[in-house]
Amino acid sequence: MPQYTSNPPLLEADVDQDPITQFRNWLDDAIKIGMIEPIAMTLATVDTDGRPSARVVLLKGLDRQGFAFYTNYQSRKAQALAAHPYAAATFWWDRLERSVRIEGAVEKLTAAESEAYFRSRPQGSQVGAITSCQSQVIASRAELDARLAENLARYATDPVPFDAAQWGGYRIRPDRIEFWQGRDNRSHDRLRYRRAADGGWTIERLEP
Repeated sequence: MPQYTSNPPLLEADVDQDPITQFRNWLDDAIKIGMIEPIAMTLATVDTDGRPSARVVLLKGLDRQGFAFYTNYQSRKAQALAAHPYAAATFWWDRLERSVRIEGAVEKLTAAESEAYFRSRPQGSQVGAITSCQSQVIASRAELDARLAENLARYATDPVPFDAAQWGGYRIRPDRIEFWQGRDNRSHDRLRYRRAADGGWTIERLEP
């Protein structure tokens, strides 16, 4: 059974009072250490039947308002968020022996925000986004490849059309952010930031 021994104690006095700043600090550490995909997060939602579902998405925006990601608005996650606009997300950086958990309400980004990010992507990624009917059943890989090849040829020189009703971003507005750091003997450190009534943050230590 592994023992987590890489880090000193995670103390309240050593963390930033703002969880977004603290998250940026840890994300920077994950980038510097060479994690393959430090912005990968497991996103959990609940559908109309109360059935939970989780998948890995990429964090593509971070500011004082929250954590942003992008998807097809007809996807399974989008349908779940339409029914229950709340989500939880987890980052796991094994080489740092650290994890971050986020919970909060979810809102759609504006069409302008979504299009700005869409236009920042490589041409092939833009074409891939409009080609895929995400989460829908398809007969074969060949069918998808043929549709993709057709669109790549069609938009080889022309701008890829953007449809704000089909594709765009979401923002998780966190009300809880927990920072977990491994310690030996399973006495891990857990510091949770909880949104206070005045809009600030309360830091609480949780037992491991």
